[in-house]
Amino acid sequence: MANDKAVGGAMLGGSLLGIIIYGVLLLYAWEITIRVTAFVAVALILAILAWIGYTMATTPPPEPITDIPETKQEQEPASGAPKNV
Repeated sequence: MANDKAVGGAMLGGSLLGIIIYGVLLLYAWEITIRVTAFVAVALILAILAWIGYTMATTPPPEPITDIPETKQEQEPASGAPKNV
């Protein structure tokens, strides 16, 4: 549990530091920051789509279900009458 809290704290601190650094970069080098951000966003989306396409292209289709065992269940009468035993 302590390890989870340490990881969570590191993620929180790193995220806040990233926000601050990104804000400073926008103030002093806004043009290149926007360009890099846009490129990374588009590249990540296209990489995810490529990964999905690769997975779909290389995954074999599932085996067809040929034999479904039938389960025999006694159905109760709809009127609620007792069953004959």
